[in-house]
Amino acid sequence: MKYCIIGSGGREHAIAWRLMYDGSADEVYVLPGNGGIEDTYRRNIHAGDFKEISDFCTKKKIDMVVVGPEIPLVAGLVDYLDGQRIPAFGPTKKAAMIEGSKIFAKQIMKNYGIPTGDYREFSRRADLVEYITTCDTYPIVIKLDGLAAGKGVGIPENRREAMQFIDDMVKGDMRVFVEEFLEGEEASVLGISDGDTVLPLVAAQDHKRIYDGDRGPNTGGMGAYAPAPIMDRRKMQRVLDEVLAPAVRGMKKEGIPFKGILYAGLIISGDSIRVLEFNARFGDPETQVILPLLKNRLGDLFQGSVSGTLKGQTIEFDDRYAVTVVLASGGYPGNYEKGKRIHIPGTMADDVLLFHAGTEQKDGAVYTSGGRVLNVTATGATFYEAKEKAYEAVKKISFEGMYFRKDIGHRALKYFA
Repeated sequence: MKYCIIGSGGREHAIAWRLMYDGSADEVYVLPGNGGIEDTYRRNIHAGDFKEISDFCTKKKIDMVVVGPEIPLVAGLVDYLDGQRIPAFGPTKKAAMIEGSKIFAKQIMKNYGIPTGDYREFSRRADLVEYITTCDTYPIVIKLDGLAAGKGVGIPENRREAMQFIDDMVKGDMRVFVEEFLEGEEASVLGISDGDTVLPLVAAQDHKRIYDGDRGPNTGGMGAYAPAPIMDRRKMQRVLDEVLAPAVRGMKKEGIPFKGILYAGLIISGDSIRVLEFNARFGDPETQVILPLLKNRLGDLFQGSVSGTLKGQTIEFDDRYAVTVVLASGGYPGNYEKGKRIHIPGTMADDVLLFHAGTEQKDGAVYTSGGRVLNVTATGATFYEAKEKAYEAVKKISFEGMYFRKDIGHRALKYFA
């Protein structure tokens, strides 16, 4: 089969790698791709140029498109391709609103009994400011309603920080909601759905903050590991029964069946499991640790989702661990420079995978072109082995200003002591 992946990050590189690695695909093209994709299999076509994507897929006789990022999903790329009779993996525009509008997602949770935090919605900036001036319980969580690349959330510790976030991020009469701060440990559980059936993938844990110890501003993700030990078998069954399945049933009842990846961002505290957010696609960098552990052919799961035939299928994962460390440009998630030459060894150790993100090739060399540059992923029989392999590989890569967290997986240590 011929696949076309839409996107340019480490997630898309990992999906392309997996489709070729497990024999799902004969050819995989990535639009626009990055410096880790061979020139033959990438085209500089923007994810928002629906017609050019369609024309390319028709010309290349693509059997299935896989949409990686949230922006083209929310904009309706799957709907457009469906209209052109090009099979596409991912939710429709209406279904993708479960990520595109956090308030819509909250309404789905409320209507179908999915556990989440209490919240108050605001559609006028003045009303939000008035509420903050009277609020005396901190920390709180302030979330912008729409897409914000993982950066539309503020967790102010006091009124001054809350007002600063509003001044910086809330423009005009944006829709915003204030949510209670939920204590606990975060985990990501992704499920693949065909609109009726949903099958959970192995649980992962992302590291959103830029600095060690989960400090500093949020990023798109600085690293991840899987499986996340906080999600034991019993909790995973509860997530399926109390979160993923009700969401899929609810979306179908609303007349907007969800096909694709439904990502539940969870907060775990003892026996309490509550949903922080839903996303409508593979996580980044969670994908980079989930797919190396997958036993199934990824293409079979994609086809089952699109064709509505996941019922009766099972998903299996290796009894191993995976850790990925994101190498970022200096200054990220703020201002950063591009065009720094990246020095990468010709070969990597066994069980080490290098997924490109913000890179580009020029004159036979690889250069930085984004904030998150590379994902160094390793697998091992134990968590410690996977982590050690990943960081040993990191030592062999360099570019000017390179930054990475040195504590990926720190929350897992207590489970393996």
